[in-house]
Amino acid sequence: MTARALADAIPEPYWLGQAGAPPAADPLDGVESADLAVVGAGYSGLWTALLAKERDPGRDVVVVEAGTAGWAASGRNGGFCAASLTHGFDNGLSRFPDEMDTLERLGRQNLDDIERTVQRYGIACDFARTGELNVATAEWQLRELTAYHDEAAARGLDVALLDRDRVRAEVNSPTYLGGVWDRTGCAMVDPARLVWGLRRACLELGVRIHENSRVERITTTRAGLRLHTWRGRLDAAHVALATGAHGGLLRRLRHYVVPIYDYVLMTEPLTAAQLAAVGWGRRQGVGDAGNQFHYYRLTADNRILWGGYDAIYYRGGRISPERDQREATFAVLADHFARTFPQLEDVRFTHKWGGVIDTCSRFSGFFGTAHGGRLAYAVGYTGLGVGATRFGANVMLDLLGGEPTELTRLKMVRRKPLPFPPEPVRSGVIELTRWSIARADAHEGRRNLWLRTLDKVGLGFDS
Repeated sequence: MTARALADAIPEPYWLGQAGAPPAADPLDGVESADLAVVGAGYSGLWTALLAKERDPGRDVVVVEAGTAGWAASGRNGGFCAASLTHGFDNGLSRFPDEMDTLERLGRQNLDDIERTVQRYGIACDFARTGELNVATAEWQLRELTAYHDEAAARGLDVALLDRDRVRAEVNSPTYLGGVWDRTGCAMVDPARLVWGLRRACLELGVRIHENSRVERITTTRAGLRLHTWRGRLDAAHVALATGAHGGLLRRLRHYVVPIYDYVLMTEPLTAAQLAAVGWGRRQGVGDAGNQFHYYRLTADNRILWGGYDAIYYRGGRISPERDQREATFAVLADHFARTFPQLEDVRFTHKWGGVIDTCSRFSGFFGTAHGGRLAYAVGYTGLGVGATRFGANVMLDLLGGEPTELTRLKMVRRKPLPFPPEPVRSGVIELTRWSIARADAHEGRRNLWLRTLDKVGLGFDS
């Protein structure tokens, strides 16, 4: 059944193949200057450019992109635009307990501001504030979700604990034992159309964009910094580095960030009968509570995007296009889909793809400056960057401003995650951790000595 379901899947991201992609902007050719140069035209870079112009319309802002806007993680993800700035409530609470209320407030405010931005600029990205269902498929997951619900509800978050019947009334799967619905903390979006809409908004505000212009190095000048590309250079007073997992321009980040490959399948559109068989009337995003977890959602035309579970690190951290396809993972995902929705046994997949996520040891974004405060960076979002990158853009702009703000005073902003060890130890640590996580999922969530040790020192690693 798995082979038949995957037989006709196209090996490319569904979102980026849609009609409506803008033509590429001209490459950087010759010598230009700017007040602010932004390296990268994914979410992080485009939010930075847009917010910079909204703060100061007279600021001269230039975005330089190695490929085309959104070609990497921003155009390949599942379209979960979450309020969480900390890769989930539990992860944030374990790392920033004293700031958790503030981080939740800032995260919800950030999601509200994203919704207002989409409306203000007329960005047609199928933005829908559906919330997210976290479902349990094992008893130990249900216990953990219940604890999460109680802690989140006590802090005033809009969460509902659902028993087996209630969660299956929302989305009908025989694997569900219960769940927690965060009603307002997540929106579903078309990720590529969000990128394209932000790009258009930037251009309308006067941002200049150069695509197919990979920055090869950054050097200092008397007045600021200089970006060198193969055909030109750009001088700027300040630089925002927004390159995610593709960042080799700042050597210090190599110790903190590793590229992890995540893989996704997309089904054909469901028929009315197939959709009725799964329910899903409120169209929430869904994620299961395993350590190796799946995430899935409906698209505007009633396809199911199904991703996650495997998180693959290739030794040395080398990124290459051929790794965007991994047939072994696609087969696993298709098998898990069939178990979750046996009533959809005739559904086929039309697209299969992968891409890299920039992860760090605390799983959430971290921030800093270099070149005497002239360059700011935000990186390490670990798959939850659709929403959190806007927060990170504001952090970068505040850091470049040089004056303390509510954001730059946060411990989350001031502190760095623990670095990863160098190779070959790095690969060994990651593989041992992946093996241990799989064992935990298979043994009632019990974490072995290795995982408990990583938890203790704050150097965790999971999907």
